[in-house]
Formats: sequence, C-alpha cells, structure tokens
Amino acid sequence: MVTRKNIDKRYALISVFDKKKLKYLCTNLEKFNYQFVSSGSTSKNIRKMGFKCKDITTITKFKEMFGGRIKTLNPLIYSPLLYVRDNKLHTRQFLSLKVPEIDIVIVNFYPFEKYFKKNIDEKIVEMIDIGGPSLLRAAAKNYKYITPIINTKDYEILVKNLKNNNGVTDINFRKKMAHKIYKETSRYDGIIANWFNENKK
Repeated sequence: MVTRKNIDKRYALISVFDKKKLKYLCTNLEKFNYQFVSSGSTSKNIRKMGFKCKDITTITKFKEMFGGRIKTLNPLIYSPLLYVRDNKLHTRQFLSLKVPEIDIVIVNFYPFEKYFKKNIDEKIVEMIDIGGPSLLRAAAKNYKYITPIINTKDYEILVKNLKNNNGVTDINFRKKMAHKIYKETSRYDGIIANWFNENKK
C-alpha cells in the first residue's frame, strides 16, 4: 500500500444485496479501524447492528433517485476508487475533493440469475445491476491500492489477510480478488445477454 498522507482514517465501501455475514464483516473491519460508507438498505442494516456508517448521499450531496436506480454513480464516489495514489497530480486533485479515501470495496450483485431461472418477468429488468458491477470494476482496475470483494465466501479470507498485514491487504490478494471481479462480471453480463437474446420478440 502507498504511504498515507494527510489521511488518518480507513474506509470500506459496502453495498450488498446478500447481507449474510454482514455483522461478521463489520465487526472484523472495525477491529482494523475501518469506517463504513454505504447506501440504501445496506447502510440501514449496518447502523441497526450498532456500527457507525457514512451514507453515500452525505458525500455526494445527491439524493438517491428513481427508486434507487441512481445511488452510487457519482464522480465523488469513483474518485477515491480510481485515482493513482503514487501520482502527485492525482493525489492533489483527490485531496481537493475532501472525500473519504476508500481502501476496500465490498459489493454483491442483484440476483438477476435467480429471477431469470424462475421467469419472474415483472421484476427481472430491475435485477440488472448497474452500480454494483461499476463499483467493483473501478476498484479492481485500481487493485494496486484497493481491495475489491464480491463473494461473501471471501470475507473470512479478507479478514485473515488483514490480520497478516497489519490492517491492510497485500498486492497478491488484491490482484487475485480483481481477477475474480472481472470473471464474475463477465459471467453476470453473459446471463443478462442470454436473457435479452431469448426475449427478442
């Protein structure tokens, strides 16, 4: 990890449809001094479990719109995910924004495949996740600095890696998780493409 300058807090962005193991995740991240950024029902659940959580709208100053279709798609969320942290110009531009520096992004997608298999047509379009894949793809692109997590099964591996590295993750772990992100987003998009192909009429 690049040396942190002028920033004394660690942040994890969490936005999950599957809230299984959410308490386990937050409990362990808090041990390593991570604070939480989230939106919608995930944010409410984190606070309900007793953890402090910064809502994304307080960062973007932009309310969720269209029934939640627009939540995370904002430059003030993608800036901490995409700036190159050992680039002086990037760092100067980022610090001018005065937004949290996010080190971990934990997202899982709307269950499009579940609705596809059950032929629940009235809800299936709303299960096409836009923000989730975008967040993870951005974090995975910047894997040199950011840890992207998509699967609840990887929470324990994440915690173990943090324990082994004094509260940060190592580059090999981040690269492994980035590979998983692109593999899973490709599979997810393929399922959606197949649905459109089967519903041409």
